[in-house]
Amino acid sequence: MLTEFGKVFIFILIAILFVIFIVYVAKLIRPARPTTEKLKTYECGENPEGSPWIKFNIRFYVVALIFLIFDVEVVLLIPWALVYKNFGIAGFSVGLIFLLLLGLGMAYEWRKGDLEWEKPKVAPPVVKPNENNLDKKKEMVEV
Repeated sequence: MLTEFGKVFIFILIAILFVIFIVYVAKLIRPARPTTEKLKTYECGENPEGSPWIKFNIRFYVVALIFLIFDVEVVLLIPWALVYKNFGIAGFSVGLIFLLLLGLGMAYEWRKGDLEWEKPKVAPPVVKPNENNLDKKKEMVEV
């Protein structure tokens, strides 16, 4: 007599064995005729140019993450907008607090400069020599 966990374990075991079997059968059936054209990296129908091991600009990932964060938060507003009247002033104030925090997060990202595609270059500080010290050094060398 199997328990519920035993049934789940058998189901998972059968699923894993099925996947292994199908992959093995597919390997036996498929033709193996590699050519240089087939082994090339496929880039949407374009011929690849250069090495695929290039460094992507981190801004692509930052913009994508910021979009996901704010997109999920905006999606959470839809259920609130549908039922906030049922909760009265408390439900409305919770939604306003959420919107305020969302706005603060957006302002923080904007102020930080993560929403700008081209960040201004930060120039390293340059130490200008003091002219008085140069004159004293020249006098010391001359003496």
